[in-house]
Amino acid sequence: MTNEPQSPVRDKNYNLVWALEASLHNVWQLETYIEDADRAGDSELAEWFRKIQHNNQKAGEQGKRMLAERLQREDG
Repeated sequence: MTNEPQSPVRDKNYNLVWALEASLHNVWQLETYIEDADRAGDSELAEWFRKIQHNNQKAGEQGKRMLAERLQREDG
């Protein structure tokens, strides 16, 4: 059980926007982690972060397309 309150917004588009924002935020944050690992000479860790970053970028692009399509359908 989590201590975090449930979202007051029970909406699939809100959930999509949240996941999209989280994915894109991770892409940005991982850039710092990659730079830190590179600076420390840990190429294995930097590469692992790059893979995660790539997956988040891919999820973000998919999420943007999905959101645009869904909002367009709802607007008729």
